[in-house]
Amino acid sequence: MSAPKRPAAKHQPRGLTVLHEDDDVIVVEKPCGLLTIGTDRDKSRTVHAILNDYVRRGNPRSRNRVYIVHRLDRDTSGILILAKNEPAKVFLQGHWQETDKRYLTVVSGSLTPKSGTISSYLAENAAFTVYSTPDPSLGKLSVTEFTVLKEARGLSLLEIHLLSGRKHQIRVHLSERGHPVVGDKKYGKGSDSYATLALHARSLSFTHPVSGLRLSFATGVPDFVTRLVGKITP
Repeated sequence: MSAPKRPAAKHQPRGLTVLHEDDDVIVVEKPCGLLTIGTDRDKSRTVHAILNDYVRRGNPRSRNRVYIVHRLDRDTSGILILAKNEPAKVFLQGHWQETDKRYLTVVSGSLTPKSGTISSYLAENAAFTVYSTPDPSLGKLSVTEFTVLKEARGLSLLEIHLLSGRKHQIRVHLSERGHPVVGDKKYGKGSDSYATLALHARSLSFTHPVSGLRLSFATGVPDFVTRLVGKITP
């Protein structure tokens, strides 16, 4: 693996922060409001499109491209890994269960107990709403660990350890426990008027597809935490 490249300021991808880049992977911090990749229903500007432009360095004939390894919801901010070649993508997805994924979120109410594991089979209906089902033939096993870090103002700050990575998993598991993520218009309380989703992919650790080294990346505490529950110790 070559040494990480520090792109010049003029080559930084617009709207994204590059945390790491080498010949095989690129790790970025995604802001809230940006899709990872376009869908049939929404083909607006995405992380995928921005980084394809970035790796081509303005050359439309370049064959350079990035490959999606995993996704974050449009309204979830935080760390994303993308591959820069097909073998790296295949490796990272094949070893995804070994990737350590941790989130920060603020939810409604006070949880009891203050730490634990939520496990269920998640399925999706025709309206694109994800829900838990007791039937393992209809859903995929999904496991979410949580720890309460702080309580204030009728809210709880949680660290989430995602042991699987299903669509809307954190949001559904917490909502079904009666503690929806603040700002969640889809699975939350109708009275919740907070403007953005209080969910952030804060840290991620994975095995590099070529060097075999374990790489770890983390962001700072997102602004919504301070706004909702006050300052915390980093």
